[in-house]
Amino acid sequence: MTTRSPNVPVRNVDAVHTGSALLTNDVGLHARPSVKLTQLAKRFGAHIEFARATDGPWVDAKSPVKVMRFKAAKGETLHFRANGVDAAEALAAIVALVERGFATEGEDASQPRSE
Repeated sequence: MTTRSPNVPVRNVDAVHTGSALLTNDVGLHARPSVKLTQLAKRFGAHIEFARATDGPWVDAKSPVKVMRFKAAKGETLHFRANGVDAAEALAAIVALVERGFATEGEDASQPRSE
């Protein structure tokens, strides 16, 4: 029998969290942004996918090959969905990364970068 403290909230690991973000960086989802996306996704235990449309087809955000093949351009909207124990945190972090133009702390998203 498993018991739980009444002060500890229960997380619904089956819940699917969704969000979207507009690609604003000049190269869209190309080499460097793809690597940053997959590296961030792999930090979480949640299953994370993205697509161009809310009805898919969905791509595994933890697969570098699949993310690189996606080739989304500047101005496209990426739709994300995640489920698992840290899905909400994963989704928030990934959407924030895209909204920052894939700039990480200490980087300036407005500076041009070579691919």
